[in-house]
Amino acid sequence: MPTQVREARETDIEDIFAIRTSVAENHLSLEQLAEMGITPEAIAAELAQGPCLWVAEIERVPVGFSMVHNETACVFGLFVRADHEGQGVGRLLLERAEHHLFAKFDEIWLETEIGSRAYAFYDRAGWIPVEKRDRDLMKFVKVRAVASNL
Repeated sequence: MPTQVREARETDIEDIFAIRTSVAENHLSLEQLAEMGITPEAIAAELAQGPCLWVAEIERVPVGFSMVHNETACVFGLFVRADHEGQGVGRLLLERAEHHLFAKFDEIWLETEIGSRAYAFYDRAGWIPVEKRDRDLMKFVKVRAVASNL
Protein backbone atom coordinates (compact mmCIF):
# COMPACT_ATOMS: atom_id res chain seq x y z
CA MET A 1 0.00 0.00 0.00
CA PRO A 2 1.83 3.11 -1.18
CA THR A 3 1.75 6.25 0.90
CA GLN A 4 0.52 9.39 -0.82
CA VAL A 5 1.52 12.80 0.52
CA ARG A 6 -0.57 15.78 -0.51
CA GLU A 7 -1.18 19.34 0.53
CA ALA A 8 -3.72 19.56 3.34
CA ARG A 9 -7.15 21.09 2.87
CA GLU A 10 -9.49 22.64 5.39
CA THR A 11 -11.56 19.43 5.28
CA ASP A 12 -8.52 17.59 6.76
CA ILE A 13 -8.46 19.57 10.00
CA GLU A 14 -10.51 17.05 12.00
CA ASP A 15 -8.19 14.22 10.89
CA ILE A 16 -5.12 16.33 11.66
CA PHE A 17 -6.29 16.83 15.25
CA ALA A 18 -7.22 13.15 15.54
CA ILE A 19 -3.69 12.20 14.48
CA ARG A 20 -2.07 14.79 16.77
CA THR A 21 -4.00 13.62 19.83
CA SER A 22 -3.48 9.91 19.05
CA VAL A 23 0.29 9.82 19.56
CA ALA A 24 1.85 8.47 22.75
CA GLU A 25 5.13 10.39 22.64
CA ASN A 26 4.68 14.17 22.97
CA HIS A 27 0.96 13.62 23.49
CA LEU A 28 -1.24 16.68 23.95
CA SER A 29 -4.98 16.74 24.43
CA LEU A 30 -7.32 19.03 22.50
CA GLU A 31 -7.53 21.20 25.60
CA GLN A 32 -3.75 21.46 25.91
CA LEU A 33 -3.41 22.31 22.23
CA ALA A 34 -6.08 25.00 22.57
CA GLU A 35 -4.19 26.52 25.53
CA MET A 36 -1.20 26.83 23.16
CA GLY A 37 -3.37 28.53 20.53
CA ILE A 38 -3.49 25.45 18.31
CA THR A 39 -7.16 25.25 17.40
CA PRO A 40 -9.06 24.21 14.27
CA GLU A 41 -9.61 27.89 13.53
CA ALA A 42 -5.89 28.65 13.83
CA ILE A 43 -5.01 25.78 11.50
CA ALA A 44 -7.64 26.93 8.99
CA ALA A 45 -6.11 30.41 9.06
CA GLU A 46 -2.63 28.96 8.44
CA LEU A 47 -3.92 26.89 5.53
CA ALA A 48 -5.53 29.97 4.01
CA GLN A 49 -2.11 31.68 3.91
CA GLY A 50 -0.65 29.07 1.55
CA PRO A 51 1.10 25.72 1.61
CA CYS A 52 2.20 24.84 5.13
CA LEU A 53 0.70 21.46 5.95
CA TRP A 54 0.80 18.06 4.26
CA VAL A 55 -1.17 14.90 4.92
CA ALA A 56 0.06 11.36 4.33
CA GLU A 57 -2.61 8.89 3.27
CA ILE A 58 -2.67 5.16 2.84
CA GLU A 59 -5.67 3.98 0.84
CA ARG A 60 -7.13 7.50 1.22
CA VAL A 61 -7.00 7.29 5.03
CA PRO A 62 -4.94 10.05 6.71
CA VAL A 63 -2.15 8.48 8.80
CA GLY A 64 0.20 11.42 9.42
CA PHE A 65 0.93 15.07 8.79
CA SER A 66 3.75 17.59 8.75
CA MET A 67 3.48 21.33 9.21
CA VAL A 68 5.87 24.24 8.69
CA HIS A 69 5.97 27.91 9.60
CA ASN A 70 6.76 29.64 6.33
CA GLU A 71 7.93 32.88 7.95
CA THR A 72 10.46 31.33 10.33
CA ALA A 73 11.87 28.35 8.37
CA CYS A 74 10.58 26.02 11.09
CA VAL A 75 9.31 22.46 10.78
CA PHE A 76 6.59 22.99 13.36
CA GLY A 77 5.21 19.48 13.63
CA LEU A 78 5.35 15.97 12.25
CA PHE A 79 3.10 13.24 13.60
CA VAL A 80 2.24 9.70 12.46
CA ARG A 81 -0.39 7.40 13.91
CA ALA A 82 1.23 4.72 16.07
CA ASP A 83 -0.13 1.90 13.91
CA HIS A 84 1.72 3.35 10.89
CA GLU A 85 5.09 4.08 12.47
CA GLY A 86 8.14 2.43 10.92
CA GLN A 87 6.63 2.39 7.42
CA GLY A 88 8.42 5.45 6.01
CA VAL A 89 5.46 7.80 6.46
CA GLY A 90 7.40 10.19 8.70
CA ARG A 91 10.34 10.25 6.29
CA LEU A 92 8.07 11.19 3.37
CA LEU A 93 6.39 13.93 5.38
CA LEU A 94 9.72 15.31 6.56
CA GLU A 95 11.09 15.33 3.01
CA ARG A 96 8.04 17.28 1.82
CA ALA A 97 8.44 19.85 4.59
CA GLU A 98 12.18 20.19 3.96
CA HIS A 99 11.72 20.58 0.20
CA HIS A 100 9.11 23.29 0.75
CA LEU A 101 11.25 25.29 3.20
CA PHE A 102 14.49 24.89 1.24
CA ALA A 103 12.81 26.57 -1.72
CA LYS A 104 12.95 29.77 0.36
CA PHE A 105 15.61 29.28 3.07
CA ASP A 106 19.21 28.02 3.17
CA GLU A 107 18.86 26.83 6.76
CA ILE A 108 15.78 25.38 8.46
CA TRP A 109 15.15 24.31 12.03
CA LEU A 110 12.94 22.37 14.43
CA GLU A 111 12.76 21.46 18.10
CA THR A 112 12.18 18.09 19.69
CA GLU A 113 12.49 16.50 23.10
CA ILE A 114 15.93 15.24 24.08
CA GLY A 115 15.99 11.44 24.32
CA SER A 116 12.77 10.97 22.35
CA ARG A 117 12.29 8.68 19.36
CA ALA A 118 11.75 11.84 17.32
CA TYR A 119 15.24 13.03 18.36
CA ALA A 120 16.77 9.84 16.92
CA PHE A 121 14.57 10.11 13.79
CA TYR A 122 15.76 13.65 13.00
CA ASP A 123 19.36 12.71 13.76
CA ARG A 124 19.16 9.81 11.27
CA ALA A 125 17.62 12.19 8.71
CA GLY A 126 20.71 14.41 8.77
CA TRP A 127 19.52 17.12 11.14
CA ILE A 128 22.20 18.56 13.45
CA PRO A 129 21.49 19.21 17.16
CA VAL A 130 22.78 22.71 17.92
CA GLU A 131 21.20 24.12 21.08
CA LYS A 132 19.60 22.75 24.23
CA ARG A 133 16.48 24.74 25.06
CA ASP A 134 14.05 24.95 27.99
CA ARG A 135 11.80 22.00 28.81
CA ASP A 136 14.44 19.43 27.67
CA LEU A 137 14.10 20.47 24.03
CA MET A 138 16.89 20.40 21.46
CA LYS A 139 17.02 22.76 18.50
CA PHE A 140 18.08 20.99 15.31
CA VAL A 141 19.11 22.66 12.06
CA LYS A 142 19.57 21.43 8.53
CA VAL A 143 21.36 23.31 5.76
CA ARG A 144 20.32 23.13 2.12
CA ALA A 145 22.69 21.02 0.06
CA VAL A 146 24.48 23.01 -2.61
CA ALA A 147 25.06 21.35 -5.96
CA SER A 148 28.71 21.04 -6.92
CA ASN A 149 30.04 21.67 -10.43
CA LEU A 150 32.98 19.32 -10.03
